[in-house]
Amino acid sequence: MNRRIGFQILARSGYVARGIVFLLLAALALYTGTATTKSALDSLLDQPFGRLWLGLIGLGLVGFVAWRLAQSIANADNHEQDFKGYTVRAMLFGSAAVYISLAYYSFDHAFGIAAARSSDGEKDLAGWAMAQPFGRYFAALIGSGFLVGGVVTVAKGVMGKYERYLEPQARGSTLIKIICVYGLGARGVLFAVAGVFFCYAAFTLDPQQAGSLADALIWLRQLPFGGILYVLAALGLFSFGGYNLIEARYRLVHAPDLGDARKAVSPNEQSGLEDCPPRR
Repeated sequence: MNRRIGFQILARSGYVARGIVFLLLAALALYTGTATTKSALDSLLDQPFGRLWLGLIGLGLVGFVAWRLAQSIANADNHEQDFKGYTVRAMLFGSAAVYISLAYYSFDHAFGIAAARSSDGEKDLAGWAMAQPFGRYFAALIGSGFLVGGVVTVAKGVMGKYERYLEPQARGSTLIKIICVYGLGARGVLFAVAGVFFCYAAFTLDPQQAGSLADALIWLRQLPFGGILYVLAALGLFSFGGYNLIEARYRLVHAPDLGDARKAVSPNEQSGLEDCPPRR
């Protein structure tokens, strides 16, 4: 097995694991009325061979982290070396950080002794941010990143930008388009709402005001026609899980080139080295 095929397996297993997490999240949201990504993982522990399945999901999430790092640091998707490209790669790096935490949570609950079944990750992150120098502004910056990420995710679905990363045979499918657009749109809206909550927490200097996807779902349910909106959002998360399974099958995955990564990090330095004669 060469490096390219090995890395493709790693990335595709990551999309499968991420898809399963969101399918579980959507199912819990529909059947229990509330859910978080961690409670979705916890639900596996009550199933036969639950710890084994949870450990396998953790391994898959490690693969997804590796792929996100390849996208962000090594620029595996060949984004332009401009503000937009660097912004996208920064968001991909943030995604890697999130899934490192989720992979650790999976391993800890599969093989360790977990004292708690869930935690408020967003509130913990808000509290940590506010404890730093210029903490209010730092927390607001993080919240703004969530908000922008949500808007970008919606635009990715509505404008069909996800198609450029799919294999040609998947681009003309109406079913795939419906699943991807609906899933990306729902997840983006909920992510943006969570970002607004985070910004409000920064404004009030109260980490408890920071919200997660679960809090965004609860907020939707409190709106007029909230029950319908809640179900539509939960089904959207189910579609987002399906979108990840589609990515696992049809995503164009390019193994990162470390030489290109070094050039992306310091192009001027690399150019200067090329102009220098070799030492003897």
